[in-house]
Amino acid sequence: MTPSRDINRLIEIMAALRTPGSGCPWDLEQDFSSIAPYTIEEACEVADAVDRGDMDDLRLELGDLLLQSVYHARMAEEQGHFDFGDVVEGISAKMIRRHPHVFGDEDGTAEQYSAAGMAKGTWERIKAEEKKEAAERRSELGLPPKASNSSLLDDIPSALPALMAAVKLQKQASKVGFDWNDVNAVLDKIREETAEVEAELSPNADGELNSNQRVKEEIGDLLFAVANLARHLDIDPDSALRSTNAKFRNRFRYIEENIGKTGTTLEDADLEEMETLWVEAKKKSDT
Repeated sequence: MTPSRDINRLIEIMAALRTPGSGCPWDLEQDFSSIAPYTIEEACEVADAVDRGDMDDLRLELGDLLLQSVYHARMAEEQGHFDFGDVVEGISAKMIRRHPHVFGDEDGTAEQYSAAGMAKGTWERIKAEEKKEAAERRSELGLPPKASNSSLLDDIPSALPALMAAVKLQKQASKVGFDWNDVNAVLDKIREETAEVEAELSPNADGELNSNQRVKEEIGDLLFAVANLARHLDIDPDSALRSTNAKFRNRFRYIEENIGKTGTTLEDADLEEMETLWVEAKKKSDT
């Protein structure tokens, strides 16, 4: 089988990998749950390639992410639920529906939305209509209804990366006014949460340390507050942290590359030696 620019070839390759008897043993063992973590990982690798500005890597990572869609669709087709064509048709219909200012009908719908823009509430109204139609479709197919969306936050998937989910939860709550109007108030909250972490790390009256679970909860609160600060400053906290991770990688690599010049190895070096090289790396990156 040869590669091709045609999406159908990729679908055929996946079908071959999943064919009992002649397919790949590993691919045949997989199910939705086992593949889902790879889907999240590939999406993160796409974001990483974008951050690095590596277009060739982005091309490859987008292919890996596309494969995840094909993989899930193939497993669904095997179980008689839907196929890749249904996925494409569904997202095409959604994009047309959600952009009436671009794909309006002949009666001037496009002009109407173009003049008014996507007015506040239009997007939410369209999504509400989609949910209603989805519920009706599930009923027609004899499927159980989804859990009732009794909360404003129910639309935010729990499987999202934690920082991304935190920002989305905060944005959703802010729609009904549950938010700070002053970034300084968010800074005060960060100081408050930092103090609570410090308090949990201090011995109690009996001289015992608090449980890791309590410390974990306070650190989670602190991270949530930091994500909130980033949101108020219109900064993507996940992107900011990825940039810091890259900076850490580069500076630590400088330590690895130069530690031998001090006459020792990385494993035998003490913290003072590594800190000296860290400061050197920081100065070089700042110039």
